[in-house]
Amino acid sequence: MAMGHDNGEQPTLFITYDKLQGLGHPFYEALDKLLRKHGFDRFAEKQCQQFYAEVMGRPGLAPGVYFRCLLIGYFEGIGSERGIAWRIADSLSLRRFLGLGLEKQPPDHSTISRTRRRLSIDVHERVFTRVLELVAEHGLLRGKTLGIDATTLEANAALRSIVRRDDRRAYKEYLTDLAEAEGIEEPTREDLARLDRKRPKKGSNDEWVHPHDPEAQIMKMKNGSTHLAHKHEQAVDLETGAIVGVTVHGGAAGDTKTLEKTLEVADANLAEVRQVGSEKAREQIAERVEEVVADKGYHSNDVMTSLEGVDVRSYIPEPARGRRRWEGKQAERDAVSRNRRRMKRSKGKELQKKRSELVERPFAHMLDSGGMRRVHVRGHDNILKRLVIHAAGFNLSLIMRMVHGIGKPRALQGLRAALSAVLVAVLTLLRWLGALFGRGSQQFPPKARPPECFAYPRLT
Repeated sequence: MAMGHDNGEQPTLFITYDKLQGLGHPFYEALDKLLRKHGFDRFAEKQCQQFYAEVMGRPGLAPGVYFRCLLIGYFEGIGSERGIAWRIADSLSLRRFLGLGLEKQPPDHSTISRTRRRLSIDVHERVFTRVLELVAEHGLLRGKTLGIDATTLEANAALRSIVRRDDRRAYKEYLTDLAEAEGIEEPTREDLARLDRKRPKKGSNDEWVHPHDPEAQIMKMKNGSTHLAHKHEQAVDLETGAIVGVTVHGGAAGDTKTLEKTLEVADANLAEVRQVGSEKAREQIAERVEEVVADKGYHSNDVMTSLEGVDVRSYIPEPARGRRRWEGKQAERDAVSRNRRRMKRSKGKELQKKRSELVERPFAHMLDSGGMRRVHVRGHDNILKRLVIHAAGFNLSLIMRMVHGIGKPRALQGLRAALSAVLVAVLTLLRWLGALFGRGSQQFPPKARPPECFAYPRLT
């Protein structure tokens, strides 16, 4: 082969379209066929029609293209809309997935952001419900036993920018006023830090708020650091692993206070699938939610009684509270006792194992590998819009994994490496066996020496 040289030649002025078309990514090709088969783009256009002008205005981003862009954010692990736009502009296979020809410009990040702000949260939830219908049609949704869990999302807001709720003073200005009140005329940075350490309840959400993201709350994260955060809670079908409901709350909101809303959202989504879904989808779903599984952070008297009030069995571990007094609380006592008995049975223990697996897994896919552990938008509505479409992408990956065996495009990279490793191991084993039976008791040549995994132990 002759060596090529860069002579600074002028690039070709014209090139035919077929030379640039090429083959698309196999995962996105299969996902595009799935979405087109079930009329995803037409459904999105119908739901978003009221938000678009008929004649006047600049050409907008097609609803189907917008939701596909957010799905790309999930599958590629990109949390910011700016990063999504850069990735689309850099990939011909993603442009093909979006249905954009070479003569069309890919969507800019400002266009994606503007479209997200103008489309309501109800539209995003209806798109999520439409994907939930597809999950039910493929037999991946039951809706009888739900697992509930929550995690924290780091907000797009700096903790040093918080201000007082009463007079809007900044944190440093507030500490300076306290130092001057104690007689320190010109406090240094060390003086302010020492004064801040001695002050009790210095991170109270009742006193401090971020001026640009008031819904974010001061929260201690799992790694021990303190940040402004939001709380992401979801309901998962414990029989199939599909996400049926997503909610967003303040980072300091208690689990017992947010469980009811998440169950309401999940029940409403399942009811909509039963009502507007196909006959095949309705046959797969149970008539109502019968069981709820959660961790011990959701255990309280009010939760136990409210779940029994709607005829839902709870499987929630009881934290160690010591001896309790039940004078005048017979209903709460009976509800807690029945939940305790259910948890001691083998079914309760098995459901807790499934909860720890099937409920934690979507968090890893959506937030860690999906790029949403730290949000890039502000406000619960905007965050919920991104999370709902991320959850729809997770449900689509369940269908893709069942039909094609691959749930994410990046899984093909790991599959290729695994197949290569297996091929190398098989060839090495065959080479060693050939040397073993072909040469008899002769010593192995250096290239045919068996690998360590097949070597016999030495006898002493």
